[in-house]
Amino acid sequence: MDGLHLSHLPAGTGTARFDTTYEWGGVTFTAHVWERAVDDGYHVDLQVIVLRGHALTDLTALRDFLARYHERDPAQWVLTGFRHDDGAGLIGEAEAFWLVEPGIAVEVRIAPERFDLADLQATALGTRLADQNGGNGPGPTAQSGLPGDA
Repeated sequence: MDGLHLSHLPAGTGTARFDTTYEWGGVTFTAHVWERAVDDGYHVDLQVIVLRGHALTDLTALRDFLARYHERDPAQWVLTGFRHDDGAGLIGEAEAFWLVEPGIAVEVRIAPERFDLADLQATALGTRLADQNGGNGPGPTAQSGLPGDA
């Protein structure tokens, strides 16, 4: 869905998976969600989200947009720069995101009570968009081939 290729999921990620698309603030989100059953329902372990919108012009604009979306105080949100093959990004304790190109970004979110920074970074670095022209980059629908793929 939305051209994602994943080569890594943290060990113990739930196998119940669903995909959803929604819009907020003029940006379209295509989310891939992995859950696991718990006593009182389900708990989200991992989300990999492709964001598409004109507001996503650079990494600063992406960070500002996500701070509003996640209702985070930008002054309190501790993020460190990291380099993804698709572009410059930022990583925190539960999320990593990067701008693939102006208008297209990817966000990876983990359950920080279950997974650590190494799991987050490995998952983010293992997440790519397929290119419409046959290489790497934004493009056609693809599946990861990992457990829970529909």
